[in-house]
Amino acid sequence: MINRRHVMAAGAAASVLPSAAAAEPATAFDAALGAAFDGVKPVALAGGLVTPQGLEWSGVRGVRRTGQDASALAGDRWHLGSNTKAMTAAVFARLVEQGRARWAMPVAEAFPGLSLDAGWDGATLDDFMSHSAGLKDDPVMGMAWLMTARADPKSLPEQRRVIVEKALAAPPSGTRGAFEYGNANYVLVGAAIEAITGGSWEEAMQAELFTPLGLTSAGFGAPKGDNAWGHRRMGETALAMDPNDDGSDNPLALGPAGTVHMTAADYGRFLQVFLTEGGGWLKPETIQRLVTPAPGQGYAHGWIALPPQPWAKGPAIAHEGSNTMWHAIAILDPAGGRALFGLSNDGGRGGPACQALTMGLLRAL
Repeated sequence: MINRRHVMAAGAAASVLPSAAAAEPATAFDAALGAAFDGVKPVALAGGLVTPQGLEWSGVRGVRRTGQDASALAGDRWHLGSNTKAMTAAVFARLVEQGRARWAMPVAEAFPGLSLDAGWDGATLDDFMSHSAGLKDDPVMGMAWLMTARADPKSLPEQRRVIVEKALAAPPSGTRGAFEYGNANYVLVGAAIEAITGGSWEEAMQAELFTPLGLTSAGFGAPKGDNAWGHRRMGETALAMDPNDDGSDNPLALGPAGTVHMTAADYGRFLQVFLTEGGGWLKPETIQRLVTPAPGQGYAHGWIALPPQPWAKGPAIAHEGSNTMWHAIAILDPAGGRALFGLSNDGGRGGPACQALTMGLLRAL
């Protein structure tokens, strides 16, 4: 889930703290990683710096699982939580470029034949992507849903369709036009992608994002196999979550809002798109649409638009994600041609560790 305070604090701290000593850049980045890891002591922490040419630096500290000696590796896959939202929005943008969807697409057009409450008149998919449609999580994806969704025998597209039908059959639970962050907004966008493509959101992600960008490590849910595990905190104790256990991630129906995992290198490839005006995968004007909020709003399409930052050469964007067992932060300065990120397999200490790492990397630039 997003934490605007963290991403704002990263920029603010970098603007007032002294720069790293005149060391080789890689040494300064490694030092920033070491300082963040030693200072917060998460189970594991990884990070990277991306330029238009690709992943310029990456590193990792810590272990795959608490109480064991196996080190976390650069090639491990990391759960991105709500940083998935930028990917869902980008896949929708691909459909727009293909002429299969359009910006400001009315929700009634996205779901033809669906009975909508009059309170949704004029609502568009852009409103849901910017969390300003008036849809709150609790009525459709609250605790009762979380407790039962994993046992639902329906297919994932069917489950998402039920969420959409329930949400749109009732009046908006929030205030139309006001920002209110909620996963249900992106579940609805994922369901719209399914309605447009005729397949699952997972299939659309594979066809439109993972395959074209060569993100071969990407998948959904807690990463399985020979890999780091996520950890839930009980006080000061980190509990390793077996990825084969349903409780190791949110219900998969929540996917468009936050279930993607991949390696740090592959995440860097995705972020690189926003440093290269789409890199041939999306058009420059599409990238601009994705990262620019509507007037009076601070959230674009899967990205927070930060206020002016002293370290950025232009508008900066950021996002933070967590499923409470993993954590991810990304901060981008597209005009300056740089993006940095932090990843952790520790739901409790991962946030402070990723924040400390991004602050350190900003100072080392």
